Amino acid sequence: MRKLIAIDLDGTLLSSKLEISKENIKAIQTAQNQGHVVMICSGRAPEDIRGVIENTSLECPVAGSNGTVVVADGKTLSEISLNKQDVASVANTLDEKKYPFKLYTSHGIFVPTTWSARLTQTFEQNQALADSLSPEEYKRMTEQPAETDSIKIFNQLEEVLKVDDLTIQKFFVPTIEIEKKDDLIASLKKYEGISITTSGPHNIEIMAINGHKGNGLKTMAEYYNIPIESTVAIGDNFNDVPMLEIAGLSVAMGNADPTVKELSDVVTLTNDEHGVAHAIEKFVLNS
Repeated sequence: MRKLIAIDLDGTLLSSKLEISKENIKAIQTAQNQGHVVMICSGRAPEDIRGVIENTSLECPVAGSNGTVVVADGKTLSEISLNKQDVASVANTLDEKKYPFKLYTSHGIFVPTTWSARLTQTFEQNQALADSLSPEEYKRMTEQPAETDSIKIFNQLEEVLKVDDLTIQKFFVPTIEIEKKDDLIASLKKYEGISITTSGPHNIEIMAINGHKGNGLKTMAEYYNIPIESTVAIGDNFNDVPMLEIAGLSVAMGNADPTVKELSDVVTLTNDEHGVAHAIEKFVLNS
């Protein structure tokens, strides 16, 4: 029976060196050659996912920005966006608390001019955190992104909200100070139209209430006419939970958060041990 395999990117398909191993590529292509569909379901923007995939021999449909934008065969199958009032309200809370953020949109990633200053200030107030980073890591984290075709810099949120035909799928918010993360989440939960998740200890991600990887997986399954019980989801962190919960078989990476492992059906090897290839071979190719 044909299956749909949804694979997370960071911490799952990508190794700790941000590479896709030849073992993972071979297993994915073998599954595809046998008629299975393999999709990438990531918190990254669709164009970022495509940039990673284009550096390999892989060809896969994608669900980007935590499943809020689903693309297959060159077509956008679904797009779940935040409404402008929720965007303005969330941004206001983040500004009040001096948090940096990025906006993932239909026109690329929008970054405020305050990005570098806010991150630098956080590290200046927590010297131990700054000292734990190498000079290269510190520069990478605090440097103001340069404007490119896919990255836009803005001064005021109103500039973004006025862009014609622009939709906003996700806020990405670094939360360097872990002890303040719960307080930020509690402040944001008063907005009923949003959902909040995390892809690591040092960030939160904010989408529309129905914007999550579970709906991304469901949309792709419907497009390929694959029953949801014939789907497999592979992930490592909390933003993967919605697709792990809905999939016919949920697979946690060996490096996954312990809670994610507990709620998954099975656990594979780590991302540095080609855990995706191991899962595909064991639960798809040999099942």
